[in-house]
Parts: sequence; structure tokens; C-alpha cells
Amino acid sequence: MKVSPVWKTNNQSQLSLLPPSYDDFVPENHPVRIVNIIIDQIDISSIERTYKGGGTSSYHPRDLLKILVYAYLRNLYSSRK
Repeated sequence: MKVSPVWKTNNQSQLSLLPPSYDDFVPENHPVRIVNIIIDQIDISSIERTYKGGGTSSYHPRDLLKILVYAYLRNLYSSRK
């Protein structure tokens, strides 16, 4: 019996109390928006299949890929910076 992985929720358009939206802090022409759009269009089903179910929820591989690509774009190759 294979258990499906449970992903942590991620809603980028979720409203919060202060600020009303996180989009208010990111300019329209910021590179992070381009990375977000491009990675959302890529088929990563082969990566998703490698995740085992069970245990606590995991961050979605698409979100982790977005962070990785944006960090490389900014010349950050270490999580310590």
C-alpha cells in the first residue's frame, strides 16, 4: 500500500492582515515573478514521484525548485548567505 505525500499548503495570493497582500512588496518587473511563472509551467511529475508518503508534510518540490533557481539567479550558492 503506497501512501501519497502530503504537501504543505502554499497560496501566494492569500491575503493577510498586514500587509493586505505580499504582492504589494514585490514590484511588477521583479525577476522572482518571472521565475514563479516559468517554474509553474514546467512538468515536474518525475520529481514528485520520488517523494515517499507518510510522516509529516513536505514542502512541494515546485516551491523548492523556485527557491533554488532564484538563488542561482542571484548568485547565491549557499543557504548560509
